[in-house]
Amino acid sequence: MKKQFAVIGLGRFGSSVCKELYKLGHEVLAIDSNEDRVNAITNHATHSVIANGTDENTLNSLGIRNFEHVVVAIGDNIQSSILCTLLLKEIGVPQVWVKAQNHYHHRVLEKIGADRIVHPEKDMGIRIAQHLVSEKIIDYIELSEDYSIVELIASEKVAEKSLIETNIRAKYGCTILAIKQGEDINISPLPNEIIKQNDILIVIGHKNDLKRFEEEGL
Repeated sequence: MKKQFAVIGLGRFGSSVCKELYKLGHEVLAIDSNEDRVNAITNHATHSVIANGTDENTLNSLGIRNFEHVVVAIGDNIQSSILCTLLLKEIGVPQVWVKAQNHYHHRVLEKIGADRIVHPEKDMGIRIAQHLVSEKIIDYIELSEDYSIVELIASEKVAEKSLIETNIRAKYGCTILAIKQGEDINISPLPNEIIKQNDILIVIGHKNDLKRFEEEGL
């Protein structure tokens, strides 16, 4: 289903979000006050506009209230990011996702009603660090302070065993959401599914349980 998105701020993060949404077939309005950035994104957005995202009249003239999702990716000016977010919520945009620079920025965004706050550099840093400390971890997604999803490489220890034989949920409190074998992915695998060496196991659980499974179960 095609959706309409607006992205305000076309730095590295904003441009990346814009390009991916457009590539996925959605309608994207790209906004930035910098002409060069707008020109660079023209072929990767449905519409691109040179405009000030902190000016209420400008936002109204662009019909921003008609967008269900707006991404505020103003990265170099915290004051502008906060003002833009505040205006969007006052205008009545249902979903406003905002890139935060730091903890204090995050706290202010929470107070003014941002629906989702992202820390791309921090999140990517966590994922890279997790990958660096373990050869078994392919990817890592933090769901909350306590729970995560990880992609783990199946070792010889679990190879040729079924899920029910490994008994991962009972032993470690983790759940295997899917198994990737090359280009194929098996969502919600059955208990009799056989794990092959070097399969990618997509596992959800408490961070402590995932760590224990990684160290003991694999």
